[in-house]
Amino acid sequence: MGEKAQNTRGRIMATAEKIILQKGFAGTSIDEIIANAHITKGGFFYHFKGKNDLALALLQRYLETDDVFFADLLNRARSLSEDPLQQMLIFLKLLAEAMAKLPETHPGCLVAAFTYESQQFDDDVIKKNKEGILSWRKLFADQLTVIEHTYKPCFETSVDDLADMLSACMEGGIILSRVFNDRQCLVNQILHYRKYLRLLYE
Repeated sequence: MGEKAQNTRGRIMATAEKIILQKGFAGTSIDEIIANAHITKGGFFYHFKGKNDLALALLQRYLETDDVFFADLLNRARSLSEDPLQQMLIFLKLLAEAMAKLPETHPGCLVAAFTYESQQFDDDVIKKNKEGILSWRKLFADQLTVIEHTYKPCFETSVDDLADMLSACMEGGIILSRVFNDRQCLVNQILHYRKYLRLLYE
């Protein structure tokens, strides 16, 4: 694919993601995406077979971007401490700071949006969405497992549940931020999770 075609595909996806996060997948039409991306209908269908194909591409891109973002923060945290618990606490601090620096409230999460409207998608999109959530669980749970090799929690717990709790805090924080139009809501949820881990292991 040439540079021009890649740029057009990227513009379509960026436009579609913005509209979907505002109006939902069902409420977003191909015609609206075409109009806002300033392309022809033929241009859209050159890149995507239809809305479901677009959804799969959007989700794949979103998850890959998140993977890079989380991995970068975790690598930075590991470079600052050799202690696994401190690494996780630093990671969460860096994550909170990154969310605090957003120019506006978080625009929303495609994983959550597509979960709410799962009846709109085929099995490929639903499967990819689940894979994304499981990849977050594995990333966080791997670090929590290393922590438990050094620290004993003050009560019995599951690293998978703890990992999912971080995802839940972030998704819930995004919802609160959008409801109250206050990006600090998301930041606060991440920092509260950080305090919980500190109390659990220290």
